Amino acid sequence: MSDLDVEMLKSIAEQMWGGASVKISGKNMAVKHTSYQRLKTITFEMNGKKYQAIEQNAEKPSRWGQLAREGHRVVQFRDVQTGRYVAVAVDGTIKQYWR
Repeated sequence: MSDLDVEMLKSIAEQMWGGASVKISGKNMAVKHTSYQRLKTITFEMNGKKYQAIEQNAEKPSRWGQLAREGHRVVQFRDVQTGRYVAVAVDGTIKQYWR
């Protein structure tokens, strides 16, 4: 079922934390910020589909929000077309969500 490139997700998450741009498939892409909460985000293509990487909001009551509050680096990955979250990166480790 998985069309996710785990190594690519890991690289994107690490680069998001490290600077203002992410290099994907040889192209530099700017890391943007969401308008309301100023969370880091980037939209990218992987295996012909668009995805969005979003820094975890530490104020959310979820377990991912709790990890972010504790100082962990948490990035969520969302399928742009369906709006569903497909994976999360926590300190460089990727966990895929399965439906």
